[in-house]
Amino acid sequence: MPINLTDVRQKIDAIDKQMFGLMARRGEYVKLAAKFKTTEAEVAAPDRVAIVIEKVKKIATESGADVVVVEQVYRKMIAEFIELERRELKERH
Repeated sequence: MPINLTDVRQKIDAIDKQMFGLMARRGEYVKLAAKFKTTEAEVAAPDRVAIVIEKVKKIATESGADVVVVEQVYRKMIAEFIELERRELKERH
């Protein structure tokens, strides 16, 4: 258990490293999903975004995470991954 601010920061840094690895893996799947999409509408997929947001809010609640923080982080992450998919789509056309 952390006993001082330095320990807390080291724990946060370790968690960040794990999160970056997971985000990289998620990004690879986003690129893969982009290969199945042929239109801008399929990339934007607002219905899918809404489903994902509701799902992560539920998981956040169940896990004790701050729902507002989780929702905002996911909205930003999804927006950036959508931009990645748009670039992938543009490169193919």
